[in-house]
Amino acid sequence: MARAGTGRRPTLLDVAKLAGVSRATASLVIRDAPGPSELSRKRVRDAVAELGYQPDIAAQLLRRQRSHLIGVLFSAQEPFHADLIESIYATIEGTGYDVVLSAVVPARDERRAFGTFTASRCAAAILLGANEDTLAEFADEMPIVEVGRAPGRAKVDAVHTIDAEGSRLAVKHLADLGHSDIVHVDGGDRPGAEERRDGYIEAMTSYGLRDRIRILPGDYTESSGTAAARGLLDSGDLPTAVVAGNDRCAVGILDELRRSGVDVPGEVSIVGYDDSRLSRLAHVDLTTVQQNTEELARQAITLAIERLTGTSSDHPRVIRLAPSLVVRSSTCLVRRTDS
Repeated sequence: MARAGTGRRPTLLDVAKLAGVSRATASLVIRDAPGPSELSRKRVRDAVAELGYQPDIAAQLLRRQRSHLIGVLFSAQEPFHADLIESIYATIEGTGYDVVLSAVVPARDERRAFGTFTASRCAAAILLGANEDTLAEFADEMPIVEVGRAPGRAKVDAVHTIDAEGSRLAVKHLADLGHSDIVHVDGGDRPGAEERRDGYIEAMTSYGLRDRIRILPGDYTESSGTAAARGLLDSGDLPTAVVAGNDRCAVGILDELRRSGVDVPGEVSIVGYDDSRLSRLAHVDLTTVQQNTEELARQAITLAIERLTGTSSDHPRVIRLAPSLVVRSSTCLVRRTDS
């Protein structure tokens, strides 16, 4: 039935706007899924009646047949995601739920990866560093928990590390070692990159080093670290320390500098971010900001199950975890003049 004067069938978004709730909440009410408050349920039902909205009954029945499965979407190229998945498996044991994994690779984008969850009738999904533009779309299908990214426009549950604090820890560590010429290789548009960049700027400013701020473009890959290191080498203006966007980027920097005969950490100290298994390799031994994978996994599983069992609030919940610094052999006291 089309709403009077519009000539088109009312959509779920129309219902959500009229009810004054998120599209995800309206979807949960339409599906009679746990989570929304009684007040939200009444508003959505009233909006449905006023608009004459008619959901796809066949699709609704299919969703109700979902099993106790929670999907986990991850990047196959991220060592940190492998650490998170290991912790997710350990956390979900004994909860009555199981995990369905679906990887994002260059030939398989997030939408295709997420399709595995709907095909498997997953009850909810945990997304590791997903693209913000697709979060709202996915939230229409099932309850979503985003891990690793501060919440933006999408109204979903989220758990993430306080990334700005992580960068502040990195800069403090280097400043305490006597470094003042500290460069940051940026993470571009990747999860947490903006916050890590802001933390670097804030820390440099607080140490009276605002005029020494240098930010190089990059992302969360080894190749971006290699490119940043090559640019520094070609410029003839090596800093005494580098804070990388993540561990993969840091390893690219470290490898390129060492191949070029630069002593790490004697001439240039390097700090990564994540404390992934890559950073712990003996020949890497990277000083890095640690994200607590066990707690990230525990909170993500808890948020998902509470949403499914109706024991959470109607509003999206955000949990922010403190980072810590792991000091290894890629940093040391400044050994040359960095004036």
